[in-house]
Amino acid sequence: MEGALTARDKVGVQDFVLLDAYTSESAFVDNLRKRFSENLIYTYIGTLLVSMNPYQELGIYTMSQMELYQGVNFFELPPHVYAIADNAYRMMCSELNNHFILISGESGAGKTEASKKILQYFAVTCPMTESLQIARDRLLLSNPVLEAFGNAKTPRNDNSSRFGKYMDIQFDFQGIPVGGHIIGYLIEKSRVVYQNQGERNFHIFYQLLAGGEAERLAYLGLERDPQLYKYLSQGHCAKESSLNDKNDWKTVSNAFSVIDFTEADLENLFGIIASVLHLGNVCFQEDDQGCAAVPDTHEIKWIAKLLGIYPSVLLEALTHRKIEAKTEEVICPLTLELSVYARDAMAKAIYGRTFTWLVNKINSSLVNKDFTKKTVIGLLDIYGFEVFDKNGYLFVLLKDEECIRPGPATDLSFLEKLEEKVGKHAHFQTRKLAGPKGRKRIGWMEFRLFHYAGEVTYCTKGFLEKNNDLLYRHLKEVLCCCKNGILRECFLVAELESRKRPPTVGTQFKNSLSSLLEILISKEPSYIRCIKPNERKEPSKFDDFLVRHQIKYLGLMEHLRVRRAGFAYRRKYEHFLQRYKSLCPDTWPHWHGPPGEGVERLIKYIGYKPEEYKLGKTKIFIRFPRTLFATEDAFEFSKHQLVARIQATYKGCLGRREYVKRKEAATKLEAHWRGVLARKEVKRRKWAIQIIRRFVNGFINRNKPLSPDDEEFLVLVRKNYILNLRYHVPKNVLDKSWLRPPSILETASDLLRKMCTRNLVRKYCHGVSAEWKAMMQQKAITSEIFRGKKEGYAESLNQPFVNTRIDEGDINPKVFQLMSNEKIQYGVPVIKYDRKGFKARQRQLILTQKAAYVVELAKIKQKIEYSALKGVSTSSLNDGILVIHVSPENNKQKGDAILLCEHVFEVVTKLAMLVKKENLVNVVQGSLQFYISPGKEGTIVFDTGPEEQIYRDKNGQLTVVSGWLGDR
Repeated sequence: MEGALTARDKVGVQDFVLLDAYTSESAFVDNLRKRFSENLIYTYIGTLLVSMNPYQELGIYTMSQMELYQGVNFFELPPHVYAIADNAYRMMCSELNNHFILISGESGAGKTEASKKILQYFAVTCPMTESLQIARDRLLLSNPVLEAFGNAKTPRNDNSSRFGKYMDIQFDFQGIPVGGHIIGYLIEKSRVVYQNQGERNFHIFYQLLAGGEAERLAYLGLERDPQLYKYLSQGHCAKESSLNDKNDWKTVSNAFSVIDFTEADLENLFGIIASVLHLGNVCFQEDDQGCAAVPDTHEIKWIAKLLGIYPSVLLEALTHRKIEAKTEEVICPLTLELSVYARDAMAKAIYGRTFTWLVNKINSSLVNKDFTKKTVIGLLDIYGFEVFDKNGYLFVLLKDEECIRPGPATDLSFLEKLEEKVGKHAHFQTRKLAGPKGRKRIGWMEFRLFHYAGEVTYCTKGFLEKNNDLLYRHLKEVLCCCKNGILRECFLVAELESRKRPPTVGTQFKNSLSSLLEILISKEPSYIRCIKPNERKEPSKFDDFLVRHQIKYLGLMEHLRVRRAGFAYRRKYEHFLQRYKSLCPDTWPHWHGPPGEGVERLIKYIGYKPEEYKLGKTKIFIRFPRTLFATEDAFEFSKHQLVARIQATYKGCLGRREYVKRKEAATKLEAHWRGVLARKEVKRRKWAIQIIRRFVNGFINRNKPLSPDDEEFLVLVRKNYILNLRYHVPKNVLDKSWLRPPSILETASDLLRKMCTRNLVRKYCHGVSAEWKAMMQQKAITSEIFRGKKEGYAESLNQPFVNTRIDEGDINPKVFQLMSNEKIQYGVPVIKYDRKGFKARQRQLILTQKAAYVVELAKIKQKIEYSALKGVSTSSLNDGILVIHVSPENNKQKGDAILLCEHVFEVVTKLAMLVKKENLVNVVQGSLQFYISPGKEGTIVFDTGPEEQIYRDKNGQLTVVSGWLGDR
């Protein structure tokens, strides 16, 4: 909304420098009111941030908001506390110098919350490693612990810081938060023993009672009701609805565990807190001599138990005072008032020193043990200024003079001293110095100051006593001897040996302020001014009078006038030149002259116009933000170029370094490797020479008895023979070739040959099917019958036998009936020759399990039972004639059957297997006799000729002529 120019009438301007009526306080307040009504609580005055406390959650502190402001130019986005934090962080990282953020304003204006938001921003947005998570968590959780022990409720603020706190956040060269350090300034110890109306003591007392475990409270001798304790109930608001002490206790307890507090530390710490409460309930009364006495020692016993001291010793220290007179010590009883003072002084002393111990303990957990150089960003959250109807202690140098001067010093004598020293000052007034009208408003023990916060009236009653802040020596001795571990560290015996007067509160404050200024001067500042819009902490309520008052004493109008009359940016020559010197060739990379001249040379090269800048004695002043933005943009561009060049040069350097390293390594490796190869080659050659010598000797002695000289040669011979044999192994059973072995391997060769043959046979047998096996069995019978006896047998080996040459469909069904349905085992077409005229006739020869049938179409011409079969004859020539001889005594048979068959070897084998008679087949040479009829025989003559013939010759014989090249 505020980014749009048309919305300015409604929300005002986000930078007071852009306000037209910048000299008008009304315009300034009106701009704040417009923005506050739209929940825009942040406004710039240049780089200064004005923050209004909204007294409500606005949802502007989310992770997305943090990411939005991370690494963005300061004026690019609407004003925000994150912009201040991010700008300080980026300046620290880029310029490697220390920064601090000063947060100021009245109590309740939001200073503590602003410091929390800055701390959370750094914790979330800065780069982080796992090893540094603990340091980050401790840094964050130190806040709730310090708030519990150092903050309290006042009428104007529920969480008012009652001590000064400066925190350094330490960063390494990468911008990673690695540790921290906290400095505490003068805690308001008087609050421990007294609170005004509407105030409370420090938070930790109420948190312990509300959230502490029942066992812990019982051990400490405490009850939950804070009204039971004098130190907690004087302000009459021990229980406050706006504060949740029980939940806050959980946060603090969790923080203790993360910050590395041991159980012993916590036991001692809460023992001290409980002892303070018990001290407040110690009551005194006057005895008969007017001295103080304690009628009820119940609380004394609890204090003694918790602090580890004897009750009688503590009781004496609270009611008596030790006075040293030369070489003697005298113990004097105290009056009632002095005993009350001693009690309260003891409570303030142990709480104040315990708070210092607590800060040191937190610092020890935050310390970074890496001693390399660190840059820091400091957060200063100092006291909030409050004006009450009755204002007490004020730091004035004259108090120290009055406290230490000879003679009796009183608060009234101190007031008279003030009138003598500064009575003529226009900003100082007492009842004596005031006019008739002013006297009515100033008491006899009061004085009034007219300072930046307006008119404030102070009452001097108790000023000197508060400034002394003395703890009686007797009480200090008791505390130095107690067994509580924390108090033993806080109250050292060495203090008792010193006779010097302890520094007053004013002196302590002056010294603290001096050391703080030294710290701040060494760092670059950023400022946040906090304003509270109303006294009642109500959201959306804007009190013009209260806001004007704060604007006045915060000096915001003066700051705006300086910004408008002066320059938007100012920087020391050294810092400006160091950051932007890369933009000018004359100043880059080094300028050896005075920084002012270098800056002048730089801005002239960049092109600054005279109205845009001024050069001072030590600083350059730039009037317009746009001029700085243009310079910053040019620097960013130049930085990228420089970084690229540096990276290229560095990478080139690394590359050359790596190249040289690798080259040297490669050269060394090559030298070593060549040496290894040379030694290997020498070794190999020696080995080769020895082997050659052995083989030569072996070859020479190869025919001699076996000896070590020819053993390796024989091994080589065996090896070579085996290796060569693998290329000459027979491929099948019929391949009879074999590699000829050396004489010494003949036995081994025979064994290998037999193994190979057996393996081939086995492989062949495993590959034979049942049908093929049956056929081979038939072939084996054929071999027994015809091998070496009949021509054409060798040629028939490659011709496989079949189960039958006639399909069942080619046989007349009547034939099956005539054969009485006998199962046909084999059938083949044949030519039958008559026994008398030798006339050729086409027939079928059918073999069953019992008989052989000669069939003509549907007739069985001849049935030859196997029991009547006398034998089978064939010639030794290459013809297909076979004669089936029958027994002449069998009257059923007509005579022998003369058949011509193309597959004579197959037919004869099948018939022989079915008949199962030994010597059934007769292979004849020249001629054979056959049975024609009872008492009559015929002759068949076998001959060879140029062509095959079968005919009846002149002698009435059947002549069968086989061709010379015949093939059956």
